[in-house]
Amino acid sequence: MNGDRIASSGIGLAQAAEVAARRREFAGLLGEFRRTPVLVPLGGDPGGEQALLTADFNGIRFILAFSDEQALARYATARGESAREWTYQRVLGARLLVVAVPAAGVPCGVALDCADGSDGVVFPPVAGIVPDGAAVDLDDEARHGGVI
Repeated sequence: MNGDRIASSGIGLAQAAEVAARRREFAGLLGEFRRTPVLVPLGGDPGGEQALLTADFNGIRFILAFSDEQALARYATARGESAREWTYQRVLGARLLVVAVPAAGVPCGVALDCADGSDGVVFPPVAGIVPDGAAVDLDDEARHGGVI
């Protein structure tokens, strides 16, 4: 039955196996991120209050998180801001995804180690990563538990 679905999708078995392997790898990364405290720099919000440092990309806000002080230092250097002091909070990855992302009030995900090129990881605001109410890939009914 699974082979019928693969055949009808237009991708070959090798491609399907690669997609499945990448999904398993990402699920492992997501699980590790959820269990791990990460560093989240603080920046100023428009009201002058300290807030989690974010960056907007293609209409989605990303909370910037770093696995350790070295990763944060690489980010500061890439921005040309290595001389300034960086204030940060240590936050459990799960708390970012479950609490901070929905609290953003706009489509929001998390970018981990964003200055590290292909070693960085993006956790987009989609079902299975963030709560359904914050997922951009669900329709309104699914996002609100069937209540609109």
